Amino acid sequence: MKRTLSILGSSGSIGRQTLKVAEVCGHKVAAITVNRSVELAEAQSRRFQPKLAVAVDEAAAADLRTRLADTEVKVLSGQEGLLEAAAMPEADTVVTAIVGVAGLRPTLAAIDAGKRIALANKETLVCAGELVMARAEEKGAEIVPVDSEHSAIFQCLQGCKNRGEVRRLIITASGGPFYGKNCKELSLVTKEQALKHPNWSMGAKITIDSATLMNKGLEFIEAMRLYDMPPERIQIVVHRESIVHSLVEFEDGAILAQLGSADMCLPIQYALTWPERVSGPAKPLDLLSCPPLTFQKPDLDTFRCLSLALECAEKGGTSTAVLNGANEAAVGLFLADKIGFLDIARLVETALDRVPFQSNPGLNNIFEADRAAREAVYQSAR
Repeated sequence: MKRTLSILGSSGSIGRQTLKVAEVCGHKVAAITVNRSVELAEAQSRRFQPKLAVAVDEAAAADLRTRLADTEVKVLSGQEGLLEAAAMPEADTVVTAIVGVAGLRPTLAAIDAGKRIALANKETLVCAGELVMARAEEKGAEIVPVDSEHSAIFQCLQGCKNRGEVRRLIITASGGPFYGKNCKELSLVTKEQALKHPNWSMGAKITIDSATLMNKGLEFIEAMRLYDMPPERIQIVVHRESIVHSLVEFEDGAILAQLGSADMCLPIQYALTWPERVSGPAKPLDLLSCPPLTFQKPDLDTFRCLSLALECAEKGGTSTAVLNGANEAAVGLFLADKIGFLDIARLVETALDRVPFQSNPGLNNIFEADRAAREAVYQSAR
């Protein structure tokens, strides 16, 4: 089935690969959005001829509007532009590849418009998973995951009659660049070292999250919301080879796994074409050249970010929004060379201690928890 896409975050790794999949598989592009990447947005607009291009930054949008004046592409800016791209009638599928909690409102707008959501923004479900999933059910919007781990689980679940047959979900983690190191060694790591992921090519924020293992904690919370699964029925295992992308264990003891190369084109494509499978640009896995597959327990004592995320998964409420907001702020400070690697977990824990907890939050409570978490991080880092 050919789809018409609105790609929220077309300048990032997922967005660029989505355009690659669209070109190979013949999907149309109705809208693209960027933050400030004007030159790339211009090139993408000229190549894919969307009806709408959005630059969130006002100055960038003005520049893009001038650059595309000789085309029929409409250029918008700000949050209003994002929401229009998310809900535009011409698109049947919205790829949410905006990093962070900034993707929450556009995702809700796409849900309200009844779109298929190819979800690459895990923070949406981490911060407001119950609200988002309930809204999707109410509006009849499909949510199909793009993250390689959740796509793997989604694919494995096609092999069961109903979710009652599922015993547990098993999420794999590469372990990041610092697997096996102790806290003393982690205190000395540099930004450049943290940005060198052993298996995946990703944006800076998610690469740092992979180094701290926070990314796996966020995926744990996302899996709870996406698959309506309690935390005691989800397990994380370190799988250094990044070949098994995740697994599902069933009540009879059978375990299904999805294997593939470290190429995001496959989960992106499956989110667009499900329940169909078609040929695409993903690099096939050569089993004869695979290394031995290994699995270990994660080190929760050394990688405090992961243990904090698991604690928030149990607690629920606004704790997950605080976790995410504090982590986004702390990672930003680390990338700006203002704090050390281990300070990320320290600042997240400080925010969790300081921001008041609410057990049954509404959307405004979630955004306020996010704001307060960031402020707590900035104050503690001064």
